[in-house]
Amino acid sequence: MAPSMEKARSFGPSLKRLVGQLRYYRIRMIVVVVAMVGSVVLTSIAPRILGHATDLLFSGVIGGKLPAGLTKEQAVEGMRAHGQGKFADMVAAMDVTPGQGVDFHAVGNVLLTVLILYLGAALCGWLGAYLLNIIVVGTITRLRGEVEEKVHRLPLSYYDSAARGDLLSRVTNDLDNLSQSMQQTISQLLNSVLMVIAILIMMFTISPLLSGIALATVPLAIVATALIASKSKPQFIGQWASTGKVNAQIEEAFTGHELVKAFGRRGEVERVFDEENQKLYESSWRAQFISGMIMPAIMFLGNLNYVAVAVVGGLRVASGQLSLGEVQAFIQYSRQFTQPLTQIGSMFNQMQSGVASAERIFDVLDEPEETPDPADPITPDSDHGRIVFDDVDFSYRPDKPLIEDLSLTAEPGQMVAIVGPTGAGKTTLVNLIMRFYDVDSGTITVDGADSMKMTRADLRERTGMVLQDSWLFGGTIYDNIAYGDPDASREQVLEAARISRVDDFVRSLPDGYDTVIDDEGGGVSAGERQLITIARAFLAQPTILILDEATSSVDTRTELLIGQAMAALRSDRTSFVIAHRLSTIRNADLILVMENGHIVEQGTHDQLLEAKGAYYELYNSQFAAAIE
Repeated sequence: MAPSMEKARSFGPSLKRLVGQLRYYRIRMIVVVVAMVGSVVLTSIAPRILGHATDLLFSGVIGGKLPAGLTKEQAVEGMRAHGQGKFADMVAAMDVTPGQGVDFHAVGNVLLTVLILYLGAALCGWLGAYLLNIIVVGTITRLRGEVEEKVHRLPLSYYDSAARGDLLSRVTNDLDNLSQSMQQTISQLLNSVLMVIAILIMMFTISPLLSGIALATVPLAIVATALIASKSKPQFIGQWASTGKVNAQIEEAFTGHELVKAFGRRGEVERVFDEENQKLYESSWRAQFISGMIMPAIMFLGNLNYVAVAVVGGLRVASGQLSLGEVQAFIQYSRQFTQPLTQIGSMFNQMQSGVASAERIFDVLDEPEETPDPADPITPDSDHGRIVFDDVDFSYRPDKPLIEDLSLTAEPGQMVAIVGPTGAGKTTLVNLIMRFYDVDSGTITVDGADSMKMTRADLRERTGMVLQDSWLFGGTIYDNIAYGDPDASREQVLEAARISRVDDFVRSLPDGYDTVIDDEGGGVSAGERQLITIARAFLAQPTILILDEATSSVDTRTELLIGQAMAALRSDRTSFVIAHRLSTIRNADLILVMENGHIVEQGTHDQLLEAKGAYYELYNSQFAAAIE
């Protein structure tokens, strides 16, 4: 589930796995790197060439002030003779002609060259960014597809224990945050790392001494970044875990808003929300504050670096060991050198958040899946719906057995009713038939074939299921019914609607079967929603029909009509009916009374009343008081 702040994993392995997601775009990534290298090389060369323009200007200014007709050596000797030794050293190191001013033509050529270099760098940068955007979007699209496929492969036990809001947050908010983080950081990170390497090379070609001074602050920047990052990572984990909890709480409150109002629990819901929202605020604030310290720390070290380089560089120019253009280029390099370091530091904020989201997504992808279908599946020879439980054992937890030594046979065409108190194992029984859960021991056969040796798709194609909570999707009533069999003709859909009595109320609607309903079933009553789901099951023409309190939301008359329709549908089909309202199962061919995972009684309605056992007591508890 959502990792806690105490369970934050190391940054490196998670980042490595995330980068591994880019392997599907190797060729494009190579082109991106080449384009980025080209952009960085052109950008890094430009200041050195621009420094030559400064030398031309400075030399022209100095040369224009020297007497014409002298050689540079004569001018230098004259300055030394007048006690201007330092100035003479500087002029001696310059490419200057006494009496000659600035060569603006040469300066213009240099500036044009720099302009071409920057245009080429911009073009390479644009190409790299364009391809990288395609890679990131493609990676997130593929990752979203993997999550979607994973969700369908997860066992029902995962959904029984996971908060829906948190799962939705993982597959929506976390994926969106990861996409944004990758788009903002990969390009900058590549560019910054390459820029640091290129600038280091250029700085060492100018002055190893100044390069050493510039590098002196790098270890401090690395230590500061690593220290701050280690403190901020758990906070980002907590931030997105809290986001999932807040989403789960909101989803629960909105889904059950009628219940919240009916029981007057609005204050408690708001209190719980305020608590979770406060936790989210605190973790978000700490994450942003701590990670936000990286950039100011690196900028401070960069400013110290700039001052040291400027002072030492000025002394080197004055002594003639470096030209003014070289120092200008070096200072520009030193600022460019600290800039990518600062960007890398600032990106840690977004990177930490993105990796935290990636971990939550990987948690879902790493969840244990359903046991795979057999490599050589079998298919029943017939399609009658004979179900046999043979010494079946099952438990949700190994230390708490639920169903033990369960054996029963449901013949084709039989209506098997399952009754009993809450927690007796009624719904678990049908979950085992559908293989939402697998048995611990024993076998369940469908028309003689072991269900564990069948594919789940084959098994479930033979089964239609209507739950107590009706599920509809946004669309027309016709589309919701046709969901049971996408290949059914319109006449078949309408026939299923007539059998299930959907046709009776649909004809009273202005748009009939084209009436649009939302996923909450807005526009139709609870009973009408249930009728639509029953029509959907009828359309599928299943061999096995499972109704889990399917008539609990319909009135008595509708319940009677559905019973009549089911009687016609049950021919050569097996139906399992979980019911609390015993009036719906009086005509059942077999009634199973379950308690604590065991079948304590079985028989027809009349037989069980005569036995005066558990069913008799359950029946009297519902009807005796009403008769009195």
